[in-house]
This record gives sequence, structure tokens and C-alpha cells, in this order.
Amino acid sequence: MNESESVTEAAKAVQEVAKTTGKAIEVSEKFGGFISKFVTGSLEQAVGIFEDKLKYMRWERQVRYMQRVEQLARDVGLSSPTRVIPLKLAIPLLEAASLEDDDLLQDLWVRLLVNAVDERSHINLQRSYIEILRQLTSLEAKLLQMIYSLPYEQTLHAGIVTGGLPTHVVAHEDDGRDHDPMEPSIEVKLALANLARLGFVVVQKSWGGGEIFKKVNPTLLGMSFVQACTMSSVS
Repeated sequence: MNESESVTEAAKAVQEVAKTTGKAIEVSEKFGGFISKFVTGSLEQAVGIFEDKLKYMRWERQVRYMQRVEQLARDVGLSSPTRVIPLKLAIPLLEAASLEDDDLLQDLWVRLLVNAVDERSHINLQRSYIEILRQLTSLEAKLLQMIYSLPYEQTLHAGIVTGGLPTHVVAHEDDGRDHDPMEPSIEVKLALANLARLGFVVVQKSWGGGEIFKKVNPTLLGMSFVQACTMSSVS
């Protein structure tokens, strides 16, 4: 490429940056106008307060995450990472963990990271774990922990009764008798439906194809994910 072509390419690049910057400014102005409808004071003040609050909230969550990771690492005797994770997995994991504002869910991110950098855990960090954890609610995380607190081999085929969730869970009695468990609440049903969508449980089907939420079955993906977010008793 000669000097003339280089100048032309540079000019094009500058134009693209200018277009992107212009769009960003336009979006920012529109958002500022949106905010101003709901707050008193000047537009600049409203946008400034909003941005400062977001920065502070993210900083606060980052600090908590770092402190929790360091504490948990000390608890399991991990003075420093014994293996590293690829940057393509580390960046989305740390970004999502620092944005999570629910303590229960953020603690799952804490355990996932500590397990991932501790070779004693035998946990292999998967991209799917990160993407799925982003999509979980606090209730869904609680249901997962309860469902997989039961032995996987025992419930794989017999299933798990859901009527007592989210306070207690029992394995379905697979003894050939006719059992009619209770229906869970609508909140639990919706949570189980999302867990089924993510591949963490299998929801029973009626002869007509409808969903039956009285019993669910665990899955290999669900078990492996819960193990990845659970601290093993390593010494």
C-alpha cells in the first residue's frame, strides 16, 4: 500500500469513528431526555447522578466479589491459583460476576472461579456454565441446589417430587405404586420451566404433550453445573 492509499484508509477509519461517536452521543442525549422526565433538577445533573450511581454500584459489587473469592480461597487452603483459565472464559466470567447484584448468585460466581483455578477440584470450566449462570434467578439457583442435594443415581430415573419446593425436596418413590404428588406453586413451576429450558431438569409430559410439574428428573448437565458451583471437601 502506497502513501496515498494509506492516507485514504486512515481517513475512512476516522470517518467510521466519527459516525460511531456521533451515534453514542445521540443515544446518550436521548437517554438523558428519558431520565429527565422522572427526576427533578437539570438534565446534566440527572445524567451525572445516574452514571455515578452505576459506577459506584459496580465498584461495590466488584469489591465484594474480590473479597469473597480471596476468603473462600483461604478457606480451602488455596494461597494462589494452581491453574489458569483462558482469557476468553475469564473475561465474561469476571464481567458477569462483578455486575451481579444478588449475593446468592454472586456467591455461585465466587465458587465457580475458585474451583476453576484450583486443580484439586477437578472442575473444568465450560463456556456453557458462564452463559447459563447469567440466566439464573435467585429462586432457580435455590431449586437447583435442593434438587441436586439428593443422590443423582437415586433420582435419575425415579425423579424428584417438587410439591415441597422451595423449602424441601424428596425423591419420588419408584416402587410401582400409584403416587399423586402435590403441584408446586406457579413461581416454582415457572422456575422449573426455565431450568428445563436450560437443560438442568427434565419436566414430565402428559400423553397430550402438556407439562406436568409434579415431578422432575435431574440431568448430567445440571449435576455437572452444580458441582462446578459447589466447593468440594478438598484439603
